This record gives sequence, structure tokens and C-alpha cells, in this order.
Amino acid sequence: MTTPLYHWGTGRRKSAIARVRLRPNGSGKITINKRAFEDYFVRDLDKVQVVAPFKLNGANTLFDVFVNVTGGGMAGQAGAVRLGIARALCAADKERFYPGLKEAGFLTRDARIVERKKPGKKGARASFQFSKR
Repeated sequence: MTTPLYHWGTGRRKSAIARVRLRPNGSGKITINKRAFEDYFVRDLDKVQVVAPFKLNGANTLFDVFVNVTGGGMAGQAGAVRLGIARALCAADKERFYPGLKEAGFLTRDARIVERKKPGKKGARASFQFSKR
């Protein structure tokens, strides 16, 4: 049986959506929206979050990563990429990667999104100042 050309994973966080492709037998290069990983994410916290699934399993140099990410801000996009990478790793080799990723919580989708604005209010919950007279 031949190995597939790519392993796919989709990640979502807040309003960001990341489509992740892992190419086996790679050099460990990460490309996000056709830019280098270090150039795309500026904050160190976001960079650490993106490579966390690889660090956990020691799979840094096994795959080349190609990501298309849209929507949201940088923090949401980093979370979406992390989930997409974790799901793609499970698609590549479930027996090897799944237990560690599941225990670390990398396969859980963070469902928190912005609450909608309510009518007659300033925002989702904040009201206008009340005046009795």
C-alpha cells in the first residue's frame, strides 16, 4: 500500500478556520498562507502554540506543513492551526499520535465564540446607564 501524498486536518477557533496539509517525509518546514511560519506569527506565544503538537510527539522533522488560514485574529488563527495540525497527525498515524494529543487536549475544539449583541443593549450584556429621573 502506498502512502498518501498529504494528510488533511481542519481546525477552528473563534471565527478562524485553518486547512492543514501534512506532507510525509518532509524537512519540518511550516508554511502558513504561502509565508514562512516565523514571519506570519509575530508573538512567541502563538509560535509555541502552533508547534506544540509536534513537540509533544517529537515529529518535528517528519512532515512538511502547509496551512491556509482565514478569519479571526492572530490568537484565534494560532489555535485553529494547532487543532488542524493535531487532527492531521491523527490522520497520518492514529496509533502513534492519538493518545498523547488527546491527553494534552489538542484534539478538543474550543467552542467559545463571541456572544451576539442583544437588542436594547450596548453589547452582548452591557446596558446603557440607568437614570431613574
